[in-house]
Amino acid sequence: MPKRTPPAQPDLRLVQAEAEVYDLMRRPESTADRVKRLQLEARALAVEQVEALEAVLMQAAAMAKEIAEGGDAYPVGAREIAGRLASDLPSKSETLKAIVSRVI
Repeated sequence: MPKRTPPAQPDLRLVQAEAEVYDLMRRPESTADRVKRLQLEARALAVEQVEALEAVLMQAAAMAKEIAEGGDAYPVGAREIAGRLASDLPSKSETLKAIVSRVI
């Protein structure tokens, strides 16, 4: 008998507060309304991407800290650069977070 593959998980996402359920009975949106809606969607996607960058920066900072504290197993120059990154990246991430919080 052929093996059954498990059903794919549905792609569930949270809906932004400004999102609307499309009403089939309403008239088509004007070009200006569509532009506003698309701009809101673009801003929401931009915020998501910046938040993802914040998370990656924090992961990179954690990895850099491990390398900086890794001892003789790592080359001296790599440990020095990793130490600087470990101290610099969290502040960059916090700066991004502050910028995004002003926009939201």
